[in-house]
Amino acid sequence: MWRKISALTGILLFTVSIVWSQGYVESALTFSQTMPGGSARIQAMGGSQIALGGDYSSALSNPAGLGMFNRSEVTLTPGFSTYSTQSHYFGVSQDESRSKFVVPGFSLVLHIPTRGNSGFQGGAFGISMTRVNDFNAPFSYNGNPNTSKLQSFIDDAYGYTTDQFDPSGTTDHNRYNSPTGLAYFNYLIGPANLLDANYPDDEYFTDVKKLPHQSETVQTDGIINQWSFSYGGNYKDILFFGASIGVSSLRYKTTKTFSESFTDDEFVNGWDMAENLKITGTGVNATLGATVRPVDFMQIGLSYTTPTFYQLSETSDASMNSSWKDFLYYSNKPNYGGDPNKPELNNESSATDQVISEYSLSAPSKFSAGLALISKYGLITGDVEMRNYSKAKYSTSYNSYIDFTDTNKGINSTYKSVLNYRGGVEGRYKIFRLRFGYGIQANPYRGSDYDNSIKTISGGVGIKLDKFHVDFAWVQSKGNSLYAPYFLNDGSGPIVELQNKIVTGLVTLGVNF
Repeated sequence: MWRKISALTGILLFTVSIVWSQGYVESALTFSQTMPGGSARIQAMGGSQIALGGDYSSALSNPAGLGMFNRSEVTLTPGFSTYSTQSHYFGVSQDESRSKFVVPGFSLVLHIPTRGNSGFQGGAFGISMTRVNDFNAPFSYNGNPNTSKLQSFIDDAYGYTTDQFDPSGTTDHNRYNSPTGLAYFNYLIGPANLLDANYPDDEYFTDVKKLPHQSETVQTDGIINQWSFSYGGNYKDILFFGASIGVSSLRYKTTKTFSESFTDDEFVNGWDMAENLKITGTGVNATLGATVRPVDFMQIGLSYTTPTFYQLSETSDASMNSSWKDFLYYSNKPNYGGDPNKPELNNESSATDQVISEYSLSAPSKFSAGLALISKYGLITGDVEMRNYSKAKYSTSYNSYIDFTDTNKGINSTYKSVLNYRGGVEGRYKIFRLRFGYGIQANPYRGSDYDNSIKTISGGVGIKLDKFHVDFAWVQSKGNSLYAPYFLNDGSGPIVELQNKIVTGLVTLGVNF
């Protein structure tokens, strides 16, 4: 367990101290990782597509594959996904799941032949939309830990005077718009000089003495869709080349509801906090690719995608409620909280302002290589993809109050370069197709032996006619992850172990013309 805690500490400790306790180091990975998108045919073969062509998926992965089109095509790919998570927290297991209709792709490819006797044999323009990431991941947990989140608020408040909880926000590093500020205004933490005037007012305590029962529900929604504007050319059916511009649309939303209840505490029944975060933005990248067919049965593909440059806008807010047992809160002391008429605590509440932040993220580039062996009976194909997640980087405008210096250092020290693998097979019999695939998205964390790689298995069938084709794919992705509700100053804290699974069924309908 200590190794798991150490790994997650490295992920989350390098965060920016702003109004919402969002781990930017963690988000850098979340927004940088992509899944192999494309048609049902490609998905059924594990997403392996770098050396293949004649499929709209090439517009995203290796636009050289568009050069293999000899007709125009329009496709639509609808699907249905089920997201399920099992949590484990202090011996308690809990399941959460949801399902939703999705549209992971559609495309238009226009074949443009050439006339003449030159080696150049024309090519194709492609416009496609592909889902490249999916953030739908609900989970919940509950249990009886050996610490309280109130201690993390005390640790976070240490060194801040009570003036720095002033809602006017005139002091440096104001804590009013923070979960710690919510705890302060709910009287769950207070300055030590309430106990004794000789104590400092930048150290804090809580009147809650018992250990809690904790529960939390986390609902995450969102996707990254990429529009690709691509061209692929064909030289003598031997060399295929292409380029594309990608425009990504990012939508991410998470709602967290955390609570602690105290069965036998003298003063308080419990408290709960709701946190809301919404991030939207647009990113731009470019992809260059080439595929060589040295012999009729072999194709070798290479592609390079530049970093994706995102401009992001973040909106966040939080609220807290606490239930007290008519607790007379130090009424003989200088009043805490500024309200002389309310020293007796019953049902208290407070909320932050809605805070808007804008910043940029550079998601790392990727280099991919693929090999395909093709015959009239089918094909075998495989890809390898290299990405260096430590190269992700945040930046802000010149007048922003957010400083990402420590965050970028944390990204560099937390993540590493990885190789992701994908492979698939397709069998052909007349108009019928049968496909299987497998893929591994490697562990991106530096110095961690915790296995949070993502493994995908897939399969599918298809029918290919002269003017029409239909393909079905079933894709299952599974992986483990860790979630930390909070950290204490010594780096310890409770850890939730999560087992995540996404199952998607999708159909691609295509018409040639």
